[in-house]
Amino acid sequence: MGDPKGFLKIKKQNSQYRPVKERIEDFCEVTILPDVSHSQEQAARCMDCSTSFCHWGCPLGNYIPEWNDYVFNGHWKKAFELLTATNNLPEITGRLCPALCEYACVLGFNDDAVTIRENELAVVEYAFNTGLIKPSLPLMRTEKRVAVVGSGPAGLSCAVQLNQAGHKVVVFEKNNKIGGILRYGIPDFKLEKEIIDRRLAIYEKEGIEFITGVNVGNDLSAEKLLAEYDAICLAGGSSVPRDLKIEGRKMEGIHFAMDYLVQANKKVSGEKIVDEKLINAKGKKVVVIGGGDTGADCVGTAHRQGARKIVQIELLPKPPESRSQDFPWPVYPVILKTSTSHQEGGKRCWSVLTKKFIGEKGEVKKIICVKVEFIKKDEHSSPIMKEIPGSEFEIEADLIILAIGFIGPQQQGLLKKLSIEPDNRGNVKSDEKQMTSRKGIFAAGDIRRGQSLIVWAILEGRRTAYFIDEYLMGKSCLPFI
Repeated sequence: MGDPKGFLKIKKQNSQYRPVKERIEDFCEVTILPDVSHSQEQAARCMDCSTSFCHWGCPLGNYIPEWNDYVFNGHWKKAFELLTATNNLPEITGRLCPALCEYACVLGFNDDAVTIRENELAVVEYAFNTGLIKPSLPLMRTEKRVAVVGSGPAGLSCAVQLNQAGHKVVVFEKNNKIGGILRYGIPDFKLEKEIIDRRLAIYEKEGIEFITGVNVGNDLSAEKLLAEYDAICLAGGSSVPRDLKIEGRKMEGIHFAMDYLVQANKKVSGEKIVDEKLINAKGKKVVVIGGGDTGADCVGTAHRQGARKIVQIELLPKPPESRSQDFPWPVYPVILKTSTSHQEGGKRCWSVLTKKFIGEKGEVKKIICVKVEFIKKDEHSSPIMKEIPGSEFEIEADLIILAIGFIGPQQQGLLKKLSIEPDNRGNVKSDEKQMTSRKGIFAAGDIRRGQSLIVWAILEGRRTAYFIDEYLMGKSCLPFI
């Protein structure tokens, strides 16, 4: 490493954020990108640890110590080349990934981990700003055509890899714009959509064709898809939300998180929404049910819409603020995470079970909750949830957002028309080469593995591209990850 004692001399400094009072007035990105000198200094903390567990923590196997060394020494072009050797969308993971690598960082064993994610973002933004990122045209073209259904991170990564292998790739998206969950599920204060658009402009110059506003299976028949393409990649995500089927669920004012976030993102981008269908938190008492990242995104969106009061409740107990014995280094721990949305205000409650919704004239007004505890009979048994007697309480709410996850992909439509066999969890069943029950049809991302992280979706897309290329050509020149 350039400075083998850098981690002894330099303390960790995270990126800065825009002031809360300023940022809740708009949907612009909350993070202030660090300058070059800051990133080089932080990269110096990456030590010569010999066995780099960050590789193990990252699903993509990023060359983290190597490009950190290049950053420290000012070799930005080399750092960028190494970074993009394993990651098609580092500007996305650099903003949104929970940084599995940092929790596996060797320095993090007894000190603050290296700012890997922020350094990654610094590399790719430097590359964009200095013109290092340019269209890379395939060296040759095959006569094979591949359809990618879905334009989220899995679909885009798969398309890019297959295009580089020389195949003609067409990406289909049911919405009006490309990006899938990146565009419609992630608020602009975490990912401004210009970040997606600048990357898509490069992909188009490289030869990838994007077709929007087409719901494959309805607008385009499954038969025509099979007839016109040599292989198909299904990358439609896990879009069926988990519901809370309790008393009062049918009342007005209760919405799924993705319905809320998608609509908010469309409104920010200028897409027209009928007023009667508008979900707006302005002046309302908002309760977000679900304590994960999606719930936090709803909290941040409600702040910007001018909510009167925001409460986020979670069924599970409050996580510890540091690693417990159940999650020793280098595994990814269950610990308390406070997002920028939480820093902006609102209240969080844990160990809360929602019992029923109460309303007037068909509109929700409050929820009835009870505190719960999770008890293990012994160290080998799973915890059993029990309500705490006498702990029932009410929360006033005229807007409730359900952010409690997803149960799988839409089975109706394309999957049914293609006769794609599901697995025992309701996801698309596939073999060891990610081919579905139909020959020549592959699956990538959440549609196959279930709801997961963006970094896993990118890996899924890259790996599926390898198997599709191998299926079409007999062998593949693409990297396996």
